[in-house]
Amino acid sequence: MGESVKVAVAGLGRMGTVHALHLDELAREGRGCELAGLADLDIERARRFSADVGCRVPIFSSIEELAKAGVSDATVIVTPTENHRDHAALMIAAGNRVLLEKPLTGTLETDREFAAKLDREHPQAVMLAFQRRFDDPLIYAKQLMESSVIGRVFKIYSALEDSNPAPNGYRSGGILADMSVHNVDEILWLTGRTPSKALAIGSRVYSHALTTCVEDFDDALLYLWFESDLVAQVQVSRNHVSGYRVETVIFGEEGQIHVGHFEQNFLEVVVEAYGRRGRSEPLAHKRFSMRNYGRPLPEFVDRFGQAYKAELAAFVDCCRTGAPFPTSHCDGVRAQEVISAGMRGIAGPEQAAWVESGVTPK
Repeated sequence: MGESVKVAVAGLGRMGTVHALHLDELAREGRGCELAGLADLDIERARRFSADVGCRVPIFSSIEELAKAGVSDATVIVTPTENHRDHAALMIAAGNRVLLEKPLTGTLETDREFAAKLDREHPQAVMLAFQRRFDDPLIYAKQLMESSVIGRVFKIYSALEDSNPAPNGYRSGGILADMSVHNVDEILWLTGRTPSKALAIGSRVYSHALTTCVEDFDDALLYLWFESDLVAQVQVSRNHVSGYRVETVIFGEEGQIHVGHFEQNFLEVVVEAYGRRGRSEPLAHKRFSMRNYGRPLPEFVDRFGQAYKAELAAFVDCCRTGAPFPTSHCDGVRAQEVISAGMRGIAGPEQAAWVESGVTPK
C-alpha cells in the first residue's frame, strides 16, 4: 500500500464522530493517512461534521455506496452492532482493512462464526477496537506489574461506570456484553491468561427507567477465577451519577497498583503503586494529563480520548506497512466467551449460577 492510506469512516454517531475527528487530525499532522469519505444514514449530520472540522470529503448515505465508490483503502466501522458483520464483510470484499468498534457481532455464536470465516479467508483484515491497550496510564501500570514491583499478582479489580443510562434509541446487547467487554479484555491483556470459571450477577436499580434503551441490567458484577492463584472482579454500571468512573486496582503479594480515582477531576489520571503497610513512600507515582477537546463529546472521551487516537494511529500504521494488527477479531471472541460464561443462566440476584468457561469445575 502507498505511503498515505485513504481511510473512510462509516457511522457518525457518538463514537464515529470521535474517530472521524481523530482521523482528520492525523491527516493534518502528516501521519500517513487522509480522510477519504464519510458514510452515514443522516447525510446532514455528516455534512455538519465536515463543515465543523473544515474538511471536504465525499459523503455517502450508506456504507454500500461507500464500498461501491472505491474511495478508501481502509474503513473505520462504527455502525450499530447488529450490522457489524455485514458491514465489515462488505468493506473487506471491497479491498479494505477494517477497524471495527466492539463488539464483533453482538452474540457469541455469530462472533465465532464470523471469526472462523475471517481466519479462513481474511485473517489480517480486522482490528477490533480495544482502546485500553493504547492508554498511557494502563500501559504504565502494566509495566509496573511486569517489573514485579508489587510481587506476584493475585487479584485485579476493574470498574467502568457511566453517569447516565444508555441514550434513547441505543441498541445494547446487555450491559456486560456492551460495557464489560473492555474490562475483560483489559484483564486478559494485563495477565496474558484466560479464566477457568466465571460468575455474573446483575440488577435494574435506577437508570434503566430513564431511557428508551432496553437493557438487561443497569448495574452488574462479573467475577473471574483463573487456575488456582488469580481472581478478577469487574464492576459495570449506568448509575454513577456524579460522573464517568474508570478505575483499576492490581493486587500483589508486596503491594498494589491503583489506576485512576474518582474525584470529578476528569482530565487527570493518577497511577500509584503502594508497598506493604508501614512503607512511608509509594513505590511509584505518576500523573497523566488527559486532553481537553473544547467541544461537546461523550463523557468517556475525557478519559480515553488520547487512547482512541493512539489506537487509530496504530491502525493507520499497520494499513500503511501491511503489518498485522495489535488486536484482532480473536480478542473479541475471547472476551465475549468469558462474558457469556458468566451470563449463562443468569436472571437476577436470586438465580445467580456457577458456570464453566471451558474447564471442568473442581
